[in-house]
Formats: sequence, C-alpha cells, structure tokens
Amino acid sequence: MYMNHTLESVNGVFIQGKEAQDTEIKNLYNPARTNEKVGEVKTGTVSHVQQAVEAADKTWAIWRETSIEERAQYLVEAANYIESNLDTFSRLLVMEHGKILKEAQMDLKAAAGVLRYYGGLTDVLDEKTVENQQGTMVLTRQPVGVVSVIVPWNYPIILSFLMLAPSLLAGNTVVIKPPTFVPMTLTKFLKHVSAQLPDGVLNVVLGSGSTVGKEMVEHPRVRKVAFTGSTDTGRTIMRGAAETIKKVSMELGGNDAAIILKDMPITNELIQECIQSTFASCGQICYSIKRIYIHRDNYQDFVDKFTDEASKFVVGFGLDPDIDMGPINNKPQYDSIMELLERTKRTGASVKEVGVMSDHVSKSDGYFILPTIVTNVRTTDPIVQEEQFGPVIPIIPFDTEEEVIDLVNDSEFGLTNSVWTKDVDYGFKLGRQLQSGSVFVNTHRIGASAANMPFGGFKQSGIGRGHGVEAVHEHTELQALIRRTDM
Repeated sequence: MYMNHTLESVNGVFIQGKEAQDTEIKNLYNPARTNEKVGEVKTGTVSHVQQAVEAADKTWAIWRETSIEERAQYLVEAANYIESNLDTFSRLLVMEHGKILKEAQMDLKAAAGVLRYYGGLTDVLDEKTVENQQGTMVLTRQPVGVVSVIVPWNYPIILSFLMLAPSLLAGNTVVIKPPTFVPMTLTKFLKHVSAQLPDGVLNVVLGSGSTVGKEMVEHPRVRKVAFTGSTDTGRTIMRGAAETIKKVSMELGGNDAAIILKDMPITNELIQECIQSTFASCGQICYSIKRIYIHRDNYQDFVDKFTDEASKFVVGFGLDPDIDMGPINNKPQYDSIMELLERTKRTGASVKEVGVMSDHVSKSDGYFILPTIVTNVRTTDPIVQEEQFGPVIPIIPFDTEEEVIDLVNDSEFGLTNSVWTKDVDYGFKLGRQLQSGSVFVNTHRIGASAANMPFGGFKQSGIGRGHGVEAVHEHTELQALIRRTDM
C-alpha cells in the first residue's frame, strides 16, 4: 500500500531571513518502513544558535514596538498558510512521523486553530490601573526578550505553535528547534512564517539536544526557555537555565489515569472513548490515558469489552485508509517500550497483544507494536508507575474511592486525569482531590483540551501553564509603575 514518494530536502537552519549553508546533512526514514528514505535535512551547530540568538536580540527592539494588532495578524496569516497546504503537508507528516493520515491532519488543523485563537487576543496585554492610598499603580506586561522554543516529536505542529504563538504575540523574538525525529513538515511551515516576519524575529536551528538544544538553554542572552517533552529532559533544561536564572515554562511527562466509578455503565460509548484516548497516535500523546482504574464490580466486564474492541485494530502504514494505528515514531522510544514490557512480563502480569497487522506491511518492517493490554498487575509495578508513551495500557481494579484517589496521586506525575461517572457534579468534587493540572469528567482524549484552557502539570509534570491567556502571560514580565498622588 506504499505510494511513490518524492524525496524531500529541507534546510533546517534559517537565521535572520536566510538559509545557512555551512550545515550537516541528516537522512530521515519512514518509521513504518525503516529502510525507506523519506528525505534529507540540513542541521545546525552551536555556532548557528549563537548567530540566531544575536539576530533575535538585535531585532527584539523593533518587534516589541510593533503593535499587538500587527503581531496578531501575522499569526492569522500563518493559519491561512497551514490550511491552504493541509493535504500536501499532512501526507509528508505521515511519512516522517508514522501517525495515520487523519491524525496528521488533526495536528495541522489544530495548529491553525491555535494561531487563529491567539490572533484574536489583541487585548491580552492591556494595562490595568489600580488606585490605592500610596498613589496610582499601573500594571503592565513587558516581553522578556529572546525566547528559545524546543519542540517535541509526538505532535510537532500544534505543540510548536502552542509555544510559539503566545511568545510572538507577547512581543518576543524566538529561536526554535524542531524535533530531530520529525523535522521536515514543521521546518517547512516555520520557514514560511519566518519569511513573512521581519528578519530575525523567528529563527530556526535544527540539531541535537546535546549541542543545539544545550546552547539554546544556556546562552546568556536567551531570557526564557519554552519546552514540551520528557521529564528527564526538563531536569536537564532546568540545570542549564539556572546559571543565568532564565524563565522556564515546561509541559513534561504524564502518567494519566482514568477512574471509572461504580455507577458508570460499561457501555459501548465508554469503551470507545477509552480506546480512542489510549491508542490514538499509537499512545504517543502527553495526556492520553496511560492507566485505567475500574471498580472491582465492573472490572471483568470492562476488561472483556475493552479487549474485544482493541482486537479490531489494524496496524500499519499511515496512508493506508484501512488502518487504525501506525508505528512508534523512533527507535529509542520503541526500545524503551519493549524494555518496559519485558520488565512487566517478569512481574507475572498478564501482557496480551491484540489487533492485527495490515496485509500491506509486516511487523518487522518498522517500529510496530500492537495494542497491548496488561492485567493482574500490582500498583507498584513499573508499568503502572512509569509513563509508557506507547500503545500499552494497564487496567487495575479498585474497591473504594478513597483507595483509588490515593493510588492515582501516588505518582511524581500530575499532568491530567479523568473521572467517569453518571453524577458530573460528584465527578468535579472528586476531581478536586486529584493532583493534576487538568481533570476531565466523562472525557479524556485529544481535542478535550481547548486552546483557551490553561494546560500544564503538577509535580514533575511541568512548570507554568500553556494554552489560553495564561500562556501569553508566561512569556512576559509583570511590571508595576507607581505614581504618588500628592506630588
């Protein structure tokens, strides 16, 4: 089912309106067929980051004085560009990422929606005046300066613009690093957006985290780092940013739980919702369901129905219209999941692969993992305590609500959780006891988090909030101007 594909060639270093020439070439391969070359990308070095930061720093004085209405219009025009190239770029995204076509289209459409949302927030930086006994105080928000944006590989388009759009709107200039595993589609968009902006406002430097990423974090003229990715990388970024006390905002890992209360009927709709959250994009979503807690009275019924539905999945190449799930994006993540599954099997848990491979591929062609359901686990087992970030789900029974709240909160992660119940008000009451940045009631899937909803994590799942007005504020410094009234 493979279609002819024209090899792409993308320069991933774009500084002050110009492509860099002194770059290195990296080959990219299709994760659904690892011997199939998708294209070539040119990558940068520490020197390119230094040039990009210098360009962004010089341009900042101009960009910060550009009206917010004009800055917002650039975002709207970027949304138009995404929408007008949706078909071409969604197919390219499938080839380099592995996700199925409708998921690639969702990534792009959602990014356009994010850009339009922030393009409409032209009053988000309005000053506020407060009168008190000491005099008049004006509260204003100032851009921080040069911002480094480091993008993850799982949903590279929308996640880049969730960081980039509020930063540009706030009046910052940006150096952005696309993910090395999935750089082509995003870099093409970024280069177009950069070319529309004044030179130096948006600079692109593709490269490894250990060189390019490190310099983007440690450079003294970078004032803020915005990052979405793993908790381990987040720790490294915090250490690197500490020397110059940079602002950081980070959306990090999650081990998101779904709690299905005793009163919730085990309907087909419930099963479908849980299936979609668990296996969408092959489980490579920061806030997908990664552990399911179900009341013991309904446990076996849920496991049976969930297993039956997951068994219908067809896994294969993302452009095949007959498949439900693609491969893992990259070998390090594939190896991590397979190692976790081996550890899980050694605990005595039941590890059951379900679903089938498409007739058009074999499992050995790429980084394929079939939907995998884990039962008979202890709450202390690694499969429950760690984020698997793949199509693997442990299902765990509980007896009391007090017990399950403790089990869910017994984690260093706290990104999202969900409560499933017929009593929505009670779901909200219970949700307030869960230690996570978001709690969904009777939903928990991609699309449940709107652009205007503050999003971020408790504990080791992040610092700060993205999405919404809060994301713009994260890219500013709050300044108070005070005038005495008696002079």
